[in-house]
Amino acid sequence: MDEPTTRLGVRKTYKLFIGGEFPRSESGRSYSVDGVWAAQASRKDLRDAVRVGRNAADGWAARTAYNRGQILYRVAEVLEGRRGQFADEGAAPAEVDAAIDRWVWYAGWADKIAQVAGTVNPVAGPFFDFTVPEPVGVVGIVAPEAPPLLGLVSRLAPALVAGNAVVVVASEASPRAAVTLAEVLATSDVPAGVVAVLTGRKAELLPWLAAHRDVDTVDLTGAPPDAVAALEAAAADSVKRVVRAADPLAESPYEILAFLEMKTVWHPIGR
Repeated sequence: MDEPTTRLGVRKTYKLFIGGEFPRSESGRSYSVDGVWAAQASRKDLRDAVRVGRNAADGWAARTAYNRGQILYRVAEVLEGRRGQFADEGAAPAEVDAAIDRWVWYAGWADKIAQVAGTVNPVAGPFFDFTVPEPVGVVGIVAPEAPPLLGLVSRLAPALVAGNAVVVVASEASPRAAVTLAEVLATSDVPAGVVAVLTGRKAELLPWLAAHRDVDTVDLTGAPPDAVAALEAAAADSVKRVVRAADPLAESPYEILAFLEMKTVWHPIGR
C-alpha cells in the first residue's frame, strides 16, 4: 500500500506569554487576524501578567548589568537564527534586520548606562554623595501598531536593559510578530516572568493596565491618540510615571533613562 504523499499541516494558534509559558486566554476567547487566530487577553490575564512580573522584577534587577547585557545579546542571536520565521509571519526582511541590530545596540548599553546617568555629587562636608540609577520595577508597554516587530523591540529593549519586568500589550492588528518574539525570549535565557506578552483588544486592556496599582510605569507610545488623555488620568490616580516616545522607533540612551529612577546615597568619609 502506497504511503500518502501529502499531509495536513498543524495550524498555529497564537497564544499569550505569561510566566515563561504560552497559555490561552482564561476567557477562552480568540480573534481572527491575517487569516490566523490569536488569543484575546482578558482583564484577568493582565492581572496575572502583572503579578508574575512583580515576582520576577527583583531577581532581574539584582542581576549584574553585564549579565543582563549577555542575555539580551543572546536574544539577538536567537532572532538572527529565526529571520526566516519572522519573514513568514509578515515582517519585511529589513525590519527583522533592524530589530536584531537594535537588540545588539541596547545590549551594549547594559553595563554603561549607570556610568552615563550616575554621578558623584560635590557636597560641603565629610561625605560621599552618589547618584545611581535604579529600575522603576514593573513597566506596562503599549506596543506601536506598526511596524509590529521593530516598534515592539524599540520600546521593550530599553525597559529590559534598565532592569525592569515588562508587560506588553502587542499590536492589535499584527500580533504575530509579538508572539513569535515571545518564543525567542522563552529560549534566550530571559528569566520566566520578566516579560509577558498579551494580544487582544487595546480598548479592553489599556484602561486596566494604566490603572493597575502594581504597575510602576506605563509606556503609552502605541496607545490610540484619542485614548491617551483618559489613560493618563487613570495612571495619575496611582502616581504612575507615563512615558510617550516622540519617535516610536527611537534608538537612544534617553529611552533607557525613561525607565530608570535616580537614587541619591550619602556616606560619611571615614578615616
